Amino acid sequence: MPTSLFSAARHCLDASTPEAKVSATFEAAQAFARGELTVPADAPPPEPIRMPGRPERPRLVPPRELPRRGLGSDEGRAAFIHAIAHIEFNAIDLAWDAVYRFRGLPAQFHADWVSCANDEARHFEMLCARLRELGHDYGDFDAHNGLWEMAEKTAHDGLARMALVPRVLEARGLDVTPGMIERLRGMGDANTVAILEVILQEEVAHVAAGSRWFRWYCERAGVEPGPAFRELLAEYARPVLHGPFNLDARRAAGFDEDELAGLLDNAAAGRA
Repeated sequence: MPTSLFSAARHCLDASTPEAKVSATFEAAQAFARGELTVPADAPPPEPIRMPGRPERPRLVPPRELPRRGLGSDEGRAAFIHAIAHIEFNAIDLAWDAVYRFRGLPAQFHADWVSCANDEARHFEMLCARLRELGHDYGDFDAHNGLWEMAEKTAHDGLARMALVPRVLEARGLDVTPGMIERLRGMGDANTVAILEVILQEEVAHVAAGSRWFRWYCERAGVEPGPAFRELLAEYARPVLHGPFNLDARRAAGFDEDELAGLLDNAAAGRA
């Protein structure tokens, strides 16, 4: 195990199999909690962003090429769970890239995103176990690379990253998961419901961390969060904004009324 947090984060990012990435994440999070990973002030700059380690499968395709499957069959339910597992797998890398890439920040920044990476790895394991119960595994269905593409677009700017990855793309789970829980509960799939309820509860805290550090970056830059958020939405995120939004969950995750209005306005503009 590396001795610096930045090296440990790079090690987790580079792990190329699900098993290796999850194992490295748990080991690094535990070492960080024990105080064994330093955050050197004289560390060299981060490497330019690149694709993290990934397994050969799933095949990554444009979102429009992913087939629509209903939840009424085991195959359709497995494809849905696979899609959520893929989001969680990406979220492991997104958390570690935040730890690795953005430096000279308060210690709590690192603590928040190490904790987030650990949670995402646990979520991924839970979903993979459920997939196996349905006769499938991670990699059995195609997936897309939208989350990491946004990470690449915001690698130059921590303010943009905090605004757009946790507070737009990852926060999408706050909007859609309650409805999926109700549908699955109505179908009698208590096992998947239990997993999604854990994920939904913990994702509120992850999006809240994005809100907290977005505002920290705004204060450091001397800009108002509301207008900054609206501008970033218009520049980067209008094509991926879709309502309806879970306004109560987003409020719990640190969105104020001006930011919620910005989401609604930009989503409407994207449909126009």
